[in-house]
Amino acid sequence: MNRPVIGLASVAVAATVAAAGCSLDSSSAGDAVEVVVGYQSKTINTVTAGTLLRAQGYLERRLADITTRTGTKYRVVWQDYDTGAPITAQMVAEKIDIGSMGDYPMLINGSKTQANPRAATEIVSVTGYNPKGALNMVVVAPDSSAAVLTDLAGTKVSASVGSAGHGTLVRALAHTGAGVEVLNQQPQVGASALESGQVQGLSQFVAWPGLLVYQGKAKLLYDGAELNYPTLHGVVVRRAYARTHPEVLGAFLQAQLDATDFLNHKPLEAARLVAEGSGLPQEVVYLYNGPGGTSFDTTLKPSLVDALKNDVPYLKSIGDFADLDVGEFVHDGPLRAAYGARGLDYDAAVAATANPSALGGTDPVCHTAVTDPAQAGELWLAGADTTQTAASPGCLLKAVREATARGATVRAAYVPDTELGTRWFADKSVWVRDGADYRPFSTPAGARRYLEAHPGSVTVDYPQALAGAA
Repeated sequence: MNRPVIGLASVAVAATVAAAGCSLDSSSAGDAVEVVVGYQSKTINTVTAGTLLRAQGYLERRLADITTRTGTKYRVVWQDYDTGAPITAQMVAEKIDIGSMGDYPMLINGSKTQANPRAATEIVSVTGYNPKGALNMVVVAPDSSAAVLTDLAGTKVSASVGSAGHGTLVRALAHTGAGVEVLNQQPQVGASALESGQVQGLSQFVAWPGLLVYQGKAKLLYDGAELNYPTLHGVVVRRAYARTHPEVLGAFLQAQLDATDFLNHKPLEAARLVAEGSGLPQEVVYLYNGPGGTSFDTTLKPSLVDALKNDVPYLKSIGDFADLDVGEFVHDGPLRAAYGARGLDYDAAVAATANPSALGGTDPVCHTAVTDPAQAGELWLAGADTTQTAASPGCLLKAVREATARGATVRAAYVPDTELGTRWFADKSVWVRDGADYRPFSTPAGARRYLEAHPGSVTVDYPQALAGAA
């Protein structure tokens, strides 16, 4: 449906001012209702409420529809941050109206804002989640001798304290009894510290682990999916703003649904737009935003709400965290209304647990249907505007081998971890040969567990796996 776009010039001006570090308050908006959106362009599991949403202009178009009907004008101001903490600080100051961030930062947001009725926030939607926790990982330098997380005992590890990446590190270490010295650093600072040897590990949220591994600056040591505990990112809104301008929140949620549908149906194109908006390599964006990666599902599922409730004790253990009633903090009414306006069944969507974007079709190399997401891989060749699916890790290896033999350049190859299901780079995986089968693992620890349980299996490097795949 074609929608008239009204006032986009003023929107662009406002976005430019925000990018320059200035904030426009309500009085400067004149007769326009202003909505200030805080997002994290490089935290790519929030893209449906941030980078992709902005790139596609979905929110501006939804608000323009309202302008056409009512005459009320709107101005959108986009503010980009590296983590959720500064978004929360701006929401406490009543300078951001809607923000997107990870699970731990959302809880901190609710705790810090609740004392002020005008600043108090609520969670209104999810952007993306992983049911096992694979959105957070620990990486080490490429030449590190560490093979399991406990090998970092007594060393320095960089993390953004209070972030989901930090939470994963603390939870994982609690299972082992090992201790590390945590250096509270922004992701990019931690990445530099890892590269210079100032820290021996880096525990962060997406897309930092994948980015550093892709760049050859790190290798994966610990996959958060080992915790088998849900991790998520979502959207918070100031209650006072939502009550004053419910039509704006409704437009935002409709726009988020637009972005979610676009990403799930056109993941490769969405990855290109996010790469352009974030500065991240498209191959890294597609690792997480592609089929079988993050579950981009807006619904507030009971399992995710329960995970948030169980996160509270951790937050209390690391600092001043005021009691927060998570049940009251999560509010699905506006999202239910957004689903209803589209004629969609919200309760059915809540109950759905499968990743909305999964690989399918026919494997062109093994000539078989791609039916098992836990086995399916994906090959992306340079110069191609589409990817090809592989029914199994062995079929993916064969596809890579055949493509390179005919002179094609592999842009990226993705494969799910055999044990945890985490989508990972095939050439960065640890491969195990078990008889005629080749099985990929995201970490050495995962491969070790498989070797111990399957006598006769052996680790092989990627070239050996490519050569041996039948």
